[in-house]
Amino acid sequence: MGNGVREGPVEFQRDVEPVTARIPAEDNQEKKKVLNSLMSGALAGAVAKTAVAPLDRTKIMFQVSSKRFSAKEAYRLIYRTYLNEGFWSLWRGNSATMVRVIPYAAIQFCAHEEYKQILGNYYGFQGKALTPFPRFIAGSLAGTTAAMVTYPLDMVRARMAVTPKEMYSSIVHVFIRISREEGLKTLYRGFTPTILGVIPYAGLSFFTYETLKKLHAEHSGKAQPSPPERLLFGACAGLIGQSASYPLDVVRRRMQTAGVLGHTYSSILLTMQEIVREEGLIRGLYKGLSMNWVKGPIAVGISFTTFDLTQILLRKLQHGPGLER
Repeated sequence: MGNGVREGPVEFQRDVEPVTARIPAEDNQEKKKVLNSLMSGALAGAVAKTAVAPLDRTKIMFQVSSKRFSAKEAYRLIYRTYLNEGFWSLWRGNSATMVRVIPYAAIQFCAHEEYKQILGNYYGFQGKALTPFPRFIAGSLAGTTAAMVTYPLDMVRARMAVTPKEMYSSIVHVFIRISREEGLKTLYRGFTPTILGVIPYAGLSFFTYETLKKLHAEHSGKAQPSPPERLLFGACAGLIGQSASYPLDVVRRRMQTAGVLGHTYSSILLTMQEIVREEGLIRGLYKGLSMNWVKGPIAVGISFTTFDLTQILLRKLQHGPGLER
């Protein structure tokens, strides 16, 4: 009996010490994972958007005007911009894009990793690939989270893309003029169509990319796709996601730039009705889509690939070779 009483506390101490010692290590590991996702996402967004900035600016200029879109007209617009304003004017508004896209992409990719883990725990898929519906939900929630946090910066970027440089000298100047002349509420004009568009766009993009990676692993026997394969999977994801949400993208651009282009768009439905009445269904709501089929897959492919490869690199630097996403 005496021996049993003395041994009880000793055994208790042995059981508890490893648990308490593991908690700080697990917290540090989680912090590193979040930081890696934020850094990888920020770099992915910056590289992808800079690569397609001239095409993106051209697309926005067509979206917010009543001019008919064609590849020939898009080329003429790019060439005229280059002749009249110089080569670097093709990247006008890209500074505002970077201010927005770096936090947007960082939040979106990081949130996607966290939502995947939360949904995996909820549905019982810890450490495994999610089933299709949770995969779509994780992407939609990630895109919605990022859009809600960074929306005013998207508004500023759209204004800088469609106005001459004399009108707005800097990002701060855009904020000041909009606040003074149109009110702070204007910074969130077009917010509803943005969120409605982000849900299918982000959901389908992440869903398609994750699904293609999973199918590749199952059919090729390789744990990870090569960088060119990642680019191809990302391009497919961008093509599907942007095609599904494109009309809402046109609507949000019209609402965002209404104040400087002499239009008044009070709601999503009225904006759509006016576009369809003046320009037609396909030529209005899908204006510039063919350019997006070039720009979108390139940007999304670069974005997903950069994120994955940066994640792999950071993990190798922290833990040594052998760890891949």
